[in-house]
Amino acid sequence: MFHKIPGLAVVAAAFLVFFLGGCVAQSDYLRKQAEADALTRDLATQTAQSADFKAQIEKLTAATEGLLADKERLEKERTDRDARLKKITEDTDRTIEEMRNRNIELGGDKQMLAESISLLKKAKEAEVRAVSKTYEDLIAEMKKTKEVEVVKVSKTYEDLLSELKSEIAQGQIAITELKGKLTMDVVDKILFDSGQTEIRPAGLGVLKRVVEILMTVTDKVIRVEGHTDSVPIGGALAKKYPTNWELSAARALNVTRFLEKEGIDPALLSAVAFGEHQPIAENETPEGRARNRRIAIILLPKE
Repeated sequence: MFHKIPGLAVVAAAFLVFFLGGCVAQSDYLRKQAEADALTRDLATQTAQSADFKAQIEKLTAATEGLLADKERLEKERTDRDARLKKITEDTDRTIEEMRNRNIELGGDKQMLAESISLLKKAKEAEVRAVSKTYEDLIAEMKKTKEVEVVKVSKTYEDLLSELKSEIAQGQIAITELKGKLTMDVVDKILFDSGQTEIRPAGLGVLKRVVEILMTVTDKVIRVEGHTDSVPIGGALAKKYPTNWELSAARALNVTRFLEKEGIDPALLSAVAFGEHQPIAENETPEGRARNRRIAIILLPKE
């Protein structure tokens, strides 16, 4: 077959035939030349195809190497994943076993706790029963003491009402009693001249009558409170008493000193000044301001 003979050999053979055979027809030469050209083209095509095949083989080789590398990577990942899964499984099994054992321990602890609670409950019930009678006795005793105290305060309240009924009727003194606290409010005009702190003679007479009743009270403390209206101190008086605080304090102290002088135990006495800050009436009217200007003598239980 001609296509298997290399191109140069074909050409040389043609020329050899030409020279040796001298009589070869022109048509044979052209035919042979065409065959040689065809063979040359076939060779070029086969050479190009061979190059393409080689390139494809190289690509396939590279792809195969890549696939092999991917295979190795995937196998490694699978191995690592299997190892992690195995560890997770082992850890999970171990945790479940620990939880099972802990649950058994908790069951025992729960039983012990229930038994302890039962014992404590029984002991508490016994303690409550033992204390109950003592508590009831104490309450009964306190109730008796309170009833005696109320009776004493009520007697003092009744004595003051009886002794000062004229001043009470005129609205100069008000006496109230609530939950063991007895309060006697005395308007300032009975005890003091306007803007003064010295007790008037008529006020001293009222206080002496009050002292006679308070002398019988030994289980109470006596607090003397000074109160004023909301009108500011003015004029020359302001030099001595800049505010209502000072005025109410001086009046409360003078009444307290008088009670002590008349024989009230000073350990039971105290003086407090409130100025205009605890009114019992509106300060917008003369009547309200008159009620707010007062001395309050209060009897309180000892602490």
